Order: sequence, then structure tokens, then C-alpha cells
Amino acid sequence: MSNFMQSNDSSNNNDSDSTTSTSVSNNDDSDSTILTSASKTKKMTSSQIVMAESVQAEEVPTIPLGSLQTVSEFHPDISVHSVAPKDSVMLPVPLVEQPPQNKRSLGERLTILWEGIRPGYLPLSLLPIILGSVAAWTQSISPKTPRGEFHPIRFVIILIAVLLLQIGTNLVNDYYDYLNGIDFSNSLGPGGLIQQGLVKPARVLSYGLAALVLGALLGAYVAISGSWLLVVFGLLGLLAAYFYSGPRRGLSSRALGELISFCIFGPLLTLGAYMVQTGYLDRLVFIYSISLGLLATAFIHINNMRDAESDAQAGKDTLASMLGFRLSRTLYLIVVLGAYAPIVALALPRHAPHLLLLVLWTLPGLVIAVTGAVRAYSPASLNIVMQQTLKLEVLFTLLLIVALVVTAMFPILLDLLLPHLPVLNLPF
Repeated sequence: MSNFMQSNDSSNNNDSDSTTSTSVSNNDDSDSTILTSASKTKKMTSSQIVMAESVQAEEVPTIPLGSLQTVSEFHPDISVHSVAPKDSVMLPVPLVEQPPQNKRSLGERLTILWEGIRPGYLPLSLLPIILGSVAAWTQSISPKTPRGEFHPIRFVIILIAVLLLQIGTNLVNDYYDYLNGIDFSNSLGPGGLIQQGLVKPARVLSYGLAALVLGALLGAYVAISGSWLLVVFGLLGLLAAYFYSGPRRGLSSRALGELISFCIFGPLLTLGAYMVQTGYLDRLVFIYSISLGLLATAFIHINNMRDAESDAQAGKDTLASMLGFRLSRTLYLIVVLGAYAPIVALALPRHAPHLLLLVLWTLPGLVIAVTGAVRAYSPASLNIVMQQTLKLEVLFTLLLIVALVVTAMFPILLDLLLPHLPVLNLPF
């Protein structure tokens, strides 16, 4: 009996050896073996699955990357990618290489510098100065002094000083935007002299600081002859001009750009220009300045909405990047529509200067700006809305100035043309 079992065991062992040798020999036919094994794996039952609990960690085979790529060729649903970190990131080379600065002509240098100071933004500071000066002049007009009182030298000096301060602010803004990695991917906005390789960073900073210093000296010359409050206004304007962008994280990078723009391009410059002519403040001029400040705020806010993506990538916090596109658009509509409220509130009551309602002639431009903001669904499409907002502020301010001049001059003209008739009690 035992001999019989031993013979069976030996025969079974021989069969297994032959089976093993047969499988080894079949490995030479690689193509047929892979296809046969692939078809057999589909017929495997659950009993042939090895559970993780019964397998030691050392017994789990490690599959090389080349084998996984081979599997990926037979099974397209499986993708194999390398996760090895890259050593460095290369920035693309500019398509147009700028010539060296010393090889440019004087005209080319002036053209580049003119573009760098952002001349399209200069009306933001010019309009409040003109409005405040005109308001001071019109309030001094009377039948006894039909020409009024006006100081043209003070007006010219303060106008040049404010222009230099804004130019210096724009150049300093370019320098610190370069240091903070801002506006490298934005091709719609002006400026960016350093980012485009047009001017060296140190030269842009020196130009900006020179403009700030010269503007501060001219402003101090006028402020010293006035009241102490005018000196405070000038100091606040100088500090805001420098710290708007610099040194490290300026006010504009802390979601304060709209608030600073409202204060500077609204009450500060308008009341400052009024005080240069009169030496005191006025409530009506302050109300006028609110409208200008709101329009300037709308312009700055739509500019930040346009640059929201690049500002967010550079770590610059603005209201536009924090609120999102829809809420920022709602804020723009509230601000630009709210600019009309102070003027309309002054002009509607009885015996009020109704000619102030001339500013409503800007309603077609307002409709264009509002509809453009409502229809825009991407930051890049807001560039035209921003330009329309600036045109709206310019026309609004000019019409307000015309209304103030006509309101002040109309009784004088009636008295000159009809000296023997009493002046009509007109609501001017």
C-alpha cells in the first residue's frame, strides 16, 4: 500500500515538473503568452484573489515604471506620468527685444517717459483743482466785483505741483509693482516701463522721487502763504502719493485703493484748491467734491476689476480681488450712480441753483458705462468701461463748472444789459 502511494506521489511530481517545464518553454512565445494571460485574467474568480491580510509586506512585488508604461499601452484608460520635481522654471523670452537705453534718441526717450507717466490718468488730479478754483472765483462775483477775485499765479503753481505729485506716484508705482511682481501678465494697462524692459528700475525710481520732491516744494510754497490746514492737506497728499504703492505693501495692496482715491481726488484736492484762492472752507464745495471723489473711485475700482487676476497672482489685495467679479460690479454701479445724488439734491429744492442739473446731460455716457459693466463677464472686457468712466467724469466736471459760471454771471449780465429794470428773481 505504501509502495503504491509513493508511486503515485512520484508520478504526480513528474507531472508537475513536466508542467513547469512546459510553461517555461512557452515563455519564449511572448506575444501569445501575453494575450493568453490577458484573456485568462478576465475569467478569474473571487476565490483566486489574494487578500491583503494574508500577504506580508516583503512579498508584495515592486513594479518598475517601464512595466507600467507597457500596461498603459494595452489599457488606454490608465495613464502613467512622472512626478519628479523640476529643478527650475524658465520665463519666456520677450518677442521684441528692446534696444539699449543709450542708443535711443531724445524723442524716443521722451515718448517712452510720456507713456510711463500715464497721461490718460492725469485728469483725475486736474479736474478737482479746476473745480475748486472755479468755485472760489464764482463765489466772489457780485454786482460790486463783477470780475471776482482770482489768483492766477497760485492756481498755476498748485496745478503744476499736483501734476508732478501724480506723475511721481505713477512712476513710483511702476517701480514697486516691479519689485512685488505685479502687472507682469497684464498687457492692457499703461505704464510698466520696467516690466517691458524700457527703462531700468533705478532710473524709474529716481524720476518718480524727483517729481514727488519738486511737487512737494511747489505745494509747500503755496501752502505756507495760506492757513495751517492747507499745510496739513499738502502733507497728507504727499504721504498718500508715496505710500499708495510702496515701499513693500502699499495702501493699494491692502484693499485701500478706492478709499484713498476718493479722499485724494475728491475732497482733498477740491477743498485744497478752494482754500488756495480763499483761505477758508465751504460746505457747497465739499458737496461738489463728493461727486468727483465717487467718480474717481469708480474709475479706480473698474481698473482694479480689470487687473483682478494678475493682482491675485502677485498677492495684491484689492476690493475687486476680494469681493469677486459680481460683487465688484455691483459696487461699481452703486458708486457711479451715487455720484449724481449730491448734485441732484442741491439742485432740486425751491430757489436752488437748478442749472446744476446740467450734469444730467452725461446720462447717455452713464448708460454706456453701466451697460458695459453689466454685460462684461471677464476682467479683460472692462478696459473700454474704464475709459468710458473717465470720459464720464471729465464731462460731468466740465458741465458742473459751466453751471457754476453761468449761475454766478447771469445776474451780472442782466444788470449790464438791462440797467433800468430790476433784476428778476430767478432761481439761480
